[in-house]
Parts: sequence; structure tokens; C-alpha cells
Amino acid sequence: MNRPPAADRPRRPTAPDGFVVVDKLQGLTSHDVVARMRRLAGTRKVGHAGTLDPMATGVLVVGIGRATKLLTYVVGADKEYRATIRLGVTTTTEDAEGDVVAVVDAGHVTLQDVAAAARTLTGAVLQVPSAVSAIKVDGRRAYARVRDGEEVVLAARPVTVHEFEVGPARSSAVDGHAVLDVDVRVVVSSGTYVRALARDLGAALGVGGHLTALRRTRVGGYLLSEARTLEDLGATPDDVPLTVTPLADAARATFPVRTLTEQEERALGYGQAIGCAAPADARAHSVVDQVVAGIGPSGTLVALLADRDGRTRPVLVLAPA
Repeated sequence: MNRPPAADRPRRPTAPDGFVVVDKLQGLTSHDVVARMRRLAGTRKVGHAGTLDPMATGVLVVGIGRATKLLTYVVGADKEYRATIRLGVTTTTEDAEGDVVAVVDAGHVTLQDVAAAARTLTGAVLQVPSAVSAIKVDGRRAYARVRDGEEVVLAARPVTVHEFEVGPARSSAVDGHAVLDVDVRVVVSSGTYVRALARDLGAALGVGGHLTALRRTRVGGYLLSEARTLEDLGATPDDVPLTVTPLADAARATFPVRTLTEQEERALGYGQAIGCAAPADARAHSVVDQVVAGIGPSGTLVALLADRDGRTRPVLVLAPA
């Protein structure tokens, strides 16, 4: 039976506060995903942590309701990607959506050469962001300036490439020149551009390069194996609230955890400081340093905490007294 037009369907019940890990498909913008999630969640209070380009696929962490307050911290988490880099071809956008600028024969480049070049781009490095990034230059997005024909050169910024694994690789030809498509896996700090890594890898090898495929497989503690496509989420019956990861579980995937007593829970609910203590769960997912999730005796996420001036103080209260 055909579904009635959207205007004639009853509004979905509002989803509870929490996270949904979306597997974004190619061609969609992150804004497209948020717009669809607002309809599915029955609320406009929806946001995401970390933009994915339309060409990219994979993990997009979406916050609903009060969970949107946690997104600021999730944005800072380390991210893992699987990508394919074409060596021998340079484009205007450093990815497959741009115009080809140059084609250089890369038939002499071996996988060992690629691995050696990748090692020079691993660790704490200064990276010049992609000119078609969303970074603002004098109030306008860099990509908008490039689209208008301006030449944009952004300042280098410190990032960390924790892991840069290469292989396997495949040879092909473009305009009669041998090119090399290399599959890579990278784990990077927030603010790292994988397109820029492709560009810099090609430059290090003297043949140029660009990104032809990108899939984000992890954001902090949120994994691709947990992600659902918008089609899967849309299959939820119209009268059933969307299933989300509750606030406390979402926090456990991002922050070290401190289990609170009832007295501590009450004090934090009033915005008061409590005594310092080592977190019960020492796991960390490379988010904002020293921020801990305070979980109450009933399993409720009470607040995000940080030690300051010899006391533990709430930086964000989720369960007011």
C-alpha cells in the first residue's frame, strides 16, 4: 500500500533525547541528513558532530533533544577513515568532484614508496587545509571563494595523524598515463582533512594525487557497525518514536565515567562543585581533555565534569535538581 503524502501523515512522536549514528550515503550533505532526521525524530532540535562532504559516506553522529549539547565535545573526537587516493592526477578540489589540473605518469611509484611517503605525514604535522573547505576567510567560506574563481591559500594548522596505513593498490591509465589507486586507512585528530592528506601524499611522491573515495568508519567511540542508513531509520512506523542511544550510553562512548553518589548527584544538579575523584572508567576517546561524564546511581547522565581549583565542577548539567 502506498504511503500517504508527508503533509497528510500524522507527525511522528518526538524521539527521546539521545544519539543516532547515521551511515550517510554518497550525494547527501550533512544538512540533508539533519533535515531528514528532524522529520524522523519529530523535533527540530537535531544537530550533527562533524560535517561529511557529499562525496563521503559513513559515520555521522546525530544528536536529538538535550543530546545536542554533547555534540560540541564529540566534534573534537578522533576520527577513522577508509579512503582511496589516486596518484598521478591532480584536481582543483583535491577530490574526484573537481576538474583535472594535471596528469603525471605514476607508473614508477611502488607501494613501498607510498608507505614511506605516508610515514612522513604521520604524527604531529602542520597541514594546509583544503582550499575548498568550510573554513571562513574574511567572513566567507573558503569553498565559496574558490567557486567564485578566487585563489585561496589557507594557513597551515597543527593536526595529528595517528595512523596512516596504505595498500592494496591498483594500476590503471588516464589520458595514456599510468596512475595508481591506493586504498588507505587513517586515524586522525579533529580538524584533519583527508583530501589534504591525498594532496600531500601525491606531492611527496612528485606525481600529485587526489581523493576518489572516502568512508568514515569511526567518530570517537561511535562505530560504523552501529550506524543505520536514513532508509533503515525511515522504516520505523509513523506512530513509533525513533530508537536512539540514551544520553548516558552516548556519554559512555565518548567520555571517561565517574559514578556519583546520591549526594553528589544532588549537588551537581544545583550546579555545585563536589570533591575530586579518579574516574571509575579510565577509558578515553580523544575528546576534550579532562572532561568526565558524571553518571548517577540510577544510571542517569547528570553532568559533564572537569576538575578546577581542586574541586570537580559541572561544565554542563543535563539533569538539573
